[in-house]
Amino acid sequence: MSQDTSNDTEDPDAGHEGGTITLTLGNQELVLRQRYELLSIVNDIGIFIFFTVGSVAFYWHELFNLGVTLFVIGSAMLGIRPTIRLFRRIQLRSLTRGTPNEVARDF
Repeated sequence: MSQDTSNDTEDPDAGHEGGTITLTLGNQELVLRQRYELLSIVNDIGIFIFFTVGSVAFYWHELFNLGVTLFVIGSAMLGIRPTIRLFRRIQLRSLTRGTPNEVARDF
């Protein structure tokens, strides 16, 4: 996929310096990035759910152990996020035969 943008008067970013942007991604690389992004989003939603339900469980003495358990699961899921990023980077490196073209997204 290649994108070529130039500064002209109809461009909303016309005041920015920089000129042409070229983005080249193979179909496999794009699919791989989308899969890892989805996996990261699902992981982040899981972290949100476990920590929120765990926090609410601390309001009742009977649910204290459940709250602690959910906090431990949420904490482990925080460690999964960099693991997802590492595996994504390894697969992209092998797919692109070198350093992958990284983007600013952190997933």
